[in-house]
Amino acid sequence: MIKIGINTGYLTVSKTPESQEMYTPYYCVEPIIKYIPKDKVIWTPFDKEWSAFYQTFIQNGYKVIRSHIDEGKDFFTYEPENYDVIVSNPPFSIKDNILGRLYELNKPFAILLPMNSLQGKTRYKYFKQGIQLLSFDSRIGYHNKDNMDIPVEGSPFATAYFCRNILPKDLIVEHIEKYNKSLISQFKK
Repeated sequence: MIKIGINTGYLTVSKTPESQEMYTPYYCVEPIIKYIPKDKVIWTPFDKEWSAFYQTFIQNGYKVIRSHIDEGKDFFTYEPENYDVIVSNPPFSIKDNILGRLYELNKPFAILLPMNSLQGKTRYKYFKQGIQLLSFDSRIGYHNKDNMDIPVEGSPFATAYFCRNILPKDLIVEHIEKYNKSLISQFKK
């Protein structure tokens, strides 16, 4: 008989608002960037100027419109005039509302969400309209307010890009290089 360890991480993870604010590492932006044409204008609706999404796209010559609720640009009420695609790491705690707004906006998107987001009666109505996944060969280690120099490993959940009209096929699994030192050193507020 094979014994399988129990993953209790999702049961014991802190659920305070502060603990749920996690920032995307640079190494997690690299896998999606190759699927977005350079002539597209990208909206990053959950990002501050120092975010890995904003910085990576700008450094790679993309035109980016950045917004954040702290600057009075709430994703649910604000929309830039001219953009082609939405890419970001939204708050996981309101993923159903985020997905509803994304499908309402009817633009191509790539957002990071926990893999268990595939299940859920509320999300089914969106996903049956079409969803693509860009997954990884290992879990993403996110930054938090106390660890901005290096991501915190040991995430209790797997993460993937949930996409619509971005990828050339519905499921892609990418290898990620986690500790590219040139990328990690860029992630400073």
